[in-house]
Amino acid sequence: MALQGPIPITFEQAFPHGCYLVGQVEQVKNFEASTNGKTVYAKDKTTGEPIWQVPVMDGDTTLKAAQKTVAVKLLSQTAPVAPPPLAGLPIAPVEFTGMTVTPYVNPAGRLAYSYRATGMRPARPKQQAPTGREAAA
Repeated sequence: MALQGPIPITFEQAFPHGCYLVGQVEQVKNFEASTNGKTVYAKDKTTGEPIWQVPVMDGDTTLKAAQKTVAVKLLSQTAPVAPPPLAGLPIAPVEFTGMTVTPYVNPAGRLAYSYRATGMRPARPKQQAPTGREAAA
């Protein structure tokens, strides 16, 4: 089989309507290796880098509420720095770099996706399509 492991994708493919950071960056715990009083954090099996996660809300207005929020895992030696929230709001437009997706079947027997990235940055402004006047000029 040609595809094995995480599938590389662009941010625009994963979140064509953009996404918004709606929580804090947290390091992922390895619950199997952790014991009482000793927390062990997860590391990526391929790179050995620590794994962090951030909850994001998909900007697609057609999604149902239960489908809108997903966790994106980030591989980084240091804690990723979240972009600042929008003025007066608790959310921050965000983009991810170096993204991959891994499809899997969740415990309910439904297809789900695990998103990973190597970087996070403030969302760039969307390019506006030229209007009729600008296109004719």
